[in-house]
Amino acid sequence: MNETIHQQIVISGVGGQGVLFVTRLMAEAAIRKGLPVLTSETHGMAQRGGTVISHLKVGAYTSPLIRTGQADVLLAMKDEGAAQHGHYLHRNGWAVVNGAVLAEGWRQLDADGLAHQIGNPRAVNLVVLGGVLAEGAPHPLFCTAEDIRAVMAERLAAKPALLEKSYKALDAGLQAVAS
Repeated sequence: MNETIHQQIVISGVGGQGVLFVTRLMAEAAIRKGLPVLTSETHGMAQRGGTVISHLKVGAYTSPLIRTGQADVLLAMKDEGAAQHGHYLHRNGWAVVNGAVLAEGWRQLDADGLAHQIGNPRAVNLVVLGGVLAEGAPHPLFCTAEDIRAVMAERLAAKPALLEKSYKALDAGLQAVAS
């Protein structure tokens, strides 16, 4: 087990955007790597498009919640989520935001547009995840795109068409940020 990895990640979106799916993918990637992981999520009227925020901690932590100013990374499925949850970021933290960039050092990604371009408008979450995993990130994550692909392959083995669409969405985010 790698005791040197300590990352705190906030994933923000609204109901129906797949925040919990992305959290599960990342948590399972950590588990596959033998890393300790804690998750917690808050649902605010999620079934009606309300805020959903997920906390993911990888490393030797005792509490699943991330305190204000402590997150290393923010994945924001909408720019409103970045505005609402940006305070979780550490001063050296960074974000990938689907929408307007709200702070210096944050990456903007038109995940809605990219998801529509690939014919999968419901895959915004995977496009944003791809953006976070892209090379050149300020600080690499504990997992790689290949780690996430392996988890998706296992989770979606019975749904090969959905698996291919998911790979395509992840790749769209990877390529958009890398270019």
